Amino acid sequence: MSHNYIVNCLYSITKQKNILEENEMKLRLNFETANPEMYQTMLKLEEFISNSGLDIKLYKLLKIRASQLNGCDFCNDMHTQAMRTMGEAEERINLISSWRDTPYYSEVEKVVLELTEAVTFIANTGVPEQLYDRVRIHFDENQYMTLIMAINTINCWNRIAISTEMYPGCFI
Repeated sequence: MSHNYIVNCLYSITKQKNILEENEMKLRLNFETANPEMYQTMLKLEEFISNSGLDIKLYKLLKIRASQLNGCDFCNDMHTQAMRTMGEAEERINLISSWRDTPYYSEVEKVVLELTEAVTFIANTGVPEQLYDRVRIHFDENQYMTLIMAINTINCWNRIAISTEMYPGCFI
């Protein structure tokens, strides 16, 4: 790594810290230290999903969509940055919220995004039979349950982040 690269990174981090301090955003608490067992349990859920065979990009897409729906800026920021690091096209990242109206998503991705919306807002309509049937065209019973667990996991992370007032850059 060059000296200039390191200096630029440090400058960027310092600039972000200054912006955060100017905006006086503060965490309610650090959930990792407040309840380490809960944090480890959440990491075990992530490990289960990571080892399940679920495509990582598909998992990131559903994480971003759920985070948008839940209004979790911390998670939305984290997962969109991860997608960029993975080389995902900006159009696909920027247009996730309008996935129905764009040509950038495959049929599999669209059905997973729709399932993410249904499970995130489960009290509204549940998972309609037609949606379940479309999902099952692409995923077997085991994979379906993994998708449900993945959606539930990001919804749980969103609720933790929102209720502890996490915000983009809060751990910088």
